[in-house]
Amino acid sequence: MELSVLNIKGQDTGKKVVLDDAIYGIEPNDHAIYLDVRLFLANQRQGTAKAKERSEVSGSTRKLGRQKGGGGARRGDINSPVLIGGGRVFGPKPRDYGFKLNKKVRQLARRSALSYKAQESAIIVVENFTLETPKTKDFIEIINNLKVDGKKSLFVLPGADKAVYLSARNLQRVNVMAAAALNTYKVLDADVLVLTEGAVEVVAQNLNK
Repeated sequence: MELSVLNIKGQDTGKKVVLDDAIYGIEPNDHAIYLDVRLFLANQRQGTAKAKERSEVSGSTRKLGRQKGGGGARRGDINSPVLIGGGRVFGPKPRDYGFKLNKKVRQLARRSALSYKAQESAIIVVENFTLETPKTKDFIEIINNLKVDGKKSLFVLPGADKAVYLSARNLQRVNVMAAAALNTYKVLDADVLVLTEGAVEVVAQNLNK
């Protein structure tokens, strides 16, 4: 797949970039995408929910009533789960919601997501750029020049660029990330993918291993 390279003014530079068919032209695997997105969302969970069990509730351990003959369930002390204010049975505990997913499956999912974007003609390639100082106004101008204003866009840079990141931080529907951190969820969540020339190379290196 061949795309024209634009500059940040939205003008065609006359250069062309060829997107690798092994990354942007495969038959998407929806199940691999499902697993990778599920892993991403699971890793976003804090997993800090916690309820006190019977042994952790503050209260006397004195047995409240006789073992038999009371006409009700055995309840022991005041911390019993059958009493109001007692411990909780099988309550949540801090845990890690992540799970293992093979590297090849994760790579297949990212290739599939990128292939979907290519099929939708939702990929724009621009020259490598940076900003001298963080300035949201300058970044808005770039968005308008590329005609992606109003769309949820993901700008992928070859590496971390603090000035560009800070310039886009306050803009809704705009995300900026390094190519090495590109993931299936972010690709699918965006309406349009804006790749710099350097980012195309980094993505190719990472997904062709």
